[in-house]
Amino acid sequence: MTIRVLLADDHALFAQSVAHLLAERYEVVDVVADGKALRASAMEHKPDVIVTDITMPHMNGLDGIRSLRKNTCAAKVVFLTMHRDTELARECFNAGGSAFVTKDSGFDELLTAIDAVIRNQQYVSPNIASELFEASKEPASPGGESDLLTTRQREILQLFAEGKTMKEIASITNLSTRTVEWHKYRMMQMLKVRRSAELVQCAVRMKLVT
Repeated sequence: MTIRVLLADDHALFAQSVAHLLAERYEVVDVVADGKALRASAMEHKPDVIVTDITMPHMNGLDGIRSLRKNTCAAKVVFLTMHRDTELARECFNAGGSAFVTKDSGFDELLTAIDAVIRNQQYVSPNIASELFEASKEPASPGGESDLLTTRQREILQLFAEGKTMKEIASITNLSTRTVEWHKYRMMQMLKVRRSAELVQCAVRMKLVT
């Protein structure tokens, strides 16, 4: 049985290189560059495995996977990221991920992770596994900033932090400009910030943007 893989990463050269290597072993059904395209492609192609970056434009990979899980997507998910962050790793697993691989790992490690999730196992890069194990002994921090926002609000916050105007965000999200402005106002209330620059800082802390 040929395993069908969907790859999502916004760095074109990196994505093309990984896709080329994956194609030697699996069927690569699509390569996309943002979370919205990830969601659409997964619903269309129904891959067995999704390999996705986290920080991507328009919608990050984490929210893309959350959205897919709500649509009963059964694909196994390997998060491939530059972030060595145990809280983020836990969030990825809670969102339905099966593997967390850091980009400073070798390509063989990505193959190991894919093979593991195909066997219904979990995988974590060794360079973060011990930290994640220690962190798992403690309860997750309640009331994180990201938990205060809805998926739609995180999407709008990411677009705002990327420098999009209210009009551009309205067009991308199919909302009215007034609705986008209302969401921005509500987020500033919930996150207890007064200036747009502080809102962008919140997006950076949530790793919606770098």
